[in-house]
Amino acid sequence: MSDPALQLRDVQRRFAQGGGGLHVLRGASLRLERGEAVALVGPSGAGKSTLLHVAGLLEPPDSGQVLVDGEDGARLGDAGRTLIRRRKLGFVYQFHHLLPEFSALENVIVPQMIAGTPRAVAARRAAELLERVGLSARASHRPGRLSGGEQQRVAIVRAIANAPRVLLADEPTGNLDPSTAGTVFAELIRLVRDTGLAVLMATHNPELAARMDRTLRLEDGVLVSA
Repeated sequence: MSDPALQLRDVQRRFAQGGGGLHVLRGASLRLERGEAVALVGPSGAGKSTLLHVAGLLEPPDSGQVLVDGEDGARLGDAGRTLIRRRKLGFVYQFHHLLPEFSALENVIVPQMIAGTPRAVAARRAAELLERVGLSARASHRPGRLSGGEQQRVAIVRAIANAPRVLLADEPTGNLDPSTAGTVFAELIRLVRDTGLAVLMATHNPELAARMDRTLRLEDGVLVSA
């Protein structure tokens, strides 16, 4: 049996607060398979963003394991975690974080070149990905000339440009109107199905969560099926 794309085992995360501490994750565990789309729900302040940061090796757990494609990133140093993030993880946030001075095409080229892909190869893949989400005609436009939905679609294809195993998305449609959010979500799920990518997406939108393979709720620092 192959390793899951992402696995958390008994993850604990606590933050110092005043004279005590805030225990955000209290043994959170999950298994995310390749090609699976899982929604992460819970009230504001429940720790969804913290869980995504730990799963994405952006911050270490206090204890527990974070296995990406079978490799425990929690045990690695900064350089090792950075290498896993670059090769195996993609990130999409509520705000697109595109580079304003670059075109849509260049925004998708840049992360590939950082990973060592030659510019010509990166440009071809960027053009192909933008075409898949209906943005070929907008490829030369800078973010300021794109709509909110178009910006977020560029952010999504940028996140998968290096063919990661896992996409971690934190309210990726939170800034969009319902119609545009539905369109962007549909594009995201189609890319997941087409590529075998696994996605864990935090959302407050119950309609979008219901369209994913399953839903996990973060309650008192523990993940439970919703």
